[in-house]
Amino acid sequence: MPAFFPLKLASRRMLAPSVAHLAFTRDDGEPLDYIPGQFLQVHFEYADGTAARRSYSLATIHDHAMGPGELVEIAVSYVPGGAATALFENLAIGDTVRASGPFGRFCLQPRDANRRYVLIGTGTGVTPYRAMLPLLEAAMAGRGIEVVLLFGARTPDELLYGDEFRAFADAHPGFRFVPCFSRELPAPGSAHDHADVRHGYVQQFLEEFAPSADGDIAYLCGNPDMVDACFEALKGHGLPVPHIRREKYVSSK
Repeated sequence: MPAFFPLKLASRRMLAPSVAHLAFTRDDGEPLDYIPGQFLQVHFEYADGTAARRSYSLATIHDHAMGPGELVEIAVSYVPGGAATALFENLAIGDTVRASGPFGRFCLQPRDANRRYVLIGTGTGVTPYRAMLPLLEAAMAGRGIEVVLLFGARTPDELLYGDEFRAFADAHPGFRFVPCFSRELPAPGSAHDHADVRHGYVQQFLEEFAPSADGDIAYLCGNPDMVDACFEALKGHGLPVPHIRREKYVSSK
């Protein structure tokens, strides 16, 4: 059985029209140490008393053992009629939820000897990559690797953490941020207008980055259809299955 702990809501801001960034503190005075790429589960009950839970990747930018009181950050998609959505929308600053974790193995591996990481995400599937930024920075400095982040969104308004990823790319020549918009491109001259912007789905642009069996490790996170399509494409480029690390996000009402 997992150990449960309370999380107290410290702040809320909207990342997109239907996605909130929520920051909590652990309300029992204990630390929540985790490896970037892991997730926690929030536990609640349906109206009929049936137990329910939802999983959320940790978004906290993280490269150290977290101490008591440090923020625990997640991105939450609001789904009309969703029970978890009602829980979070009605949560006031200072209210608590019950959580457990961290869980998961969608993490960078200390023994990786690759020359490049190809990170692919859609929607809130980009959240773990935000948490990984300090580790990626260290790997670029220490091993001279390159990183490409292909992020799929429908419109510029749904480019979660886009300003942060663009700023990181501007400060780190080894990091390339490629937003792929399926419906609407940024307005010319706007903040999101950039030479690396693409029009279409992330899987359409894999070929452009020439995935290499002997140099790349890929991470796939987000929409299950995207994860499956990219997994097959990367296998077609010769990447061994252990070098294609996956996490699917399945919406649930």
